[in-house]
Amino acid sequence: MSTETNNDAFITNMLATIKEIQGELNELKIMKRSIGRKSTKRKTVRRTVKRKPARRTVKRKPARRTVKRKPARRTVKRKPARRTVKRKPARRTKAKRKTSMRR
Repeated sequence: MSTETNNDAFITNMLATIKEIQGELNELKIMKRSIGRKSTKRKTVRRTVKRKPARRTVKRKPARRTVKRKPARRTVKRKPARRTVKRKPARRTKAKRKTSMRR
């Protein structure tokens, strides 16, 4: 019987210490929550997207009227440029020859 009472006392002591430890754990958890409290999250407000103003339409110039072209002038065929002819040196006159022969 003494062994049974020892056993029962041991079990009750163990259960008591476990409960104490659990209580301390709960206190520590509560302290942790209070220390590391984060600010309450707020719902993000939907931002309205600003619309770009409509593009201004640019006034376009009226299309140019096509002007009928005159036909190209016909080119006149030109005569080829005259070729310059090399001049032969002037001939000596016969009279001079005669005088030179006489001497």
